[in-house]
Amino acid sequence: QVQVVESGGGLVQPGGSLRLSCAVSGGTFNIQFMAWYRQPPGKQRELVASVTSGIGTNYAPSVKGRFTISRENAKNTVYLQMDSLKPEDTAVYYCNVRGAITSLSPAHELDSWGQGTQVTVSS
Repeated sequence: QVQVVESGGGLVQPGGSLRLSCAVSGGTFNIQFMAWYRQPPGKQRELVASVTSGIGTNYAPSVKGRFTISRENAKNTVYLQMDSLKPEDTAVYYCNVRGAITSLSPAHELDSWGQGTQVTVSS
């Protein structure tokens, strides 16, 4: 059973920092794409940042220069370092991973989401 678990959310003051983590477990994987999305209150889910094997990283214009996405392949983990946080960054943040589950024969598609972690930026 594939599990995607986020951690690191919380309450922070404007201008502060948080680091989110997302770990994938429950098999062996060939992960091609790892991303963070967010859903502000009353709004649609939006892409924040992604990292794609062989291509690189991509950021939403609203977070470019403030957020940094990185992955640790040996741990099947992706991070989101969030600096200079603003109240408009308040949202539930979700992790999405895509690729293949290579521990199954034949390999199965991997496209899984975490349960979300709340980030609140407020004084």
